[in-house]
Amino acid sequence: MSSRSKARQLALQMLYQKDLNEDVGLDTMREKIGERIEHEDYAQFAYDLCVNVLERRAQLDEKIVAVAENWALDRMAPTDRNALRIGAYELLFTETPPRVVIDEAIEMAKLYGSENSSQFVNGILDRLIPKD
Repeated sequence: MSSRSKARQLALQMLYQKDLNEDVGLDTMREKIGERIEHEDYAQFAYDLCVNVLERRAQLDEKIVAVAENWALDRMAPTDRNALRIGAYELLFTETPPRVVIDEAIEMAKLYGSENSSQFVNGILDRLIPKD
């Protein structure tokens, strides 16, 4: 597993924690990330994902709900919801190739979600790929 994959997984875990406990602050997230990722660049990548997803959460959620036919965010599993938020952020606001973003999100869904999570995440993120 690549270091960026591990960083994404840690970002997912931090966002999941924030979803369940709004009192978790960015300082706590940075501390937890620093404890689990020694390489400064990858720790910063994980932290940046958390910060950027949280800053744009309303916008990301709006985009996800728009393509998630008959699915409200509160009905989605927290792990799926946050894998989607990370994937949507990377698709819409970074230069990371869409295939990489989707593959990474699918892997997180397989690791942390249910049996159908990877297909669910794949289907939604495919619809969010920016059209050039």
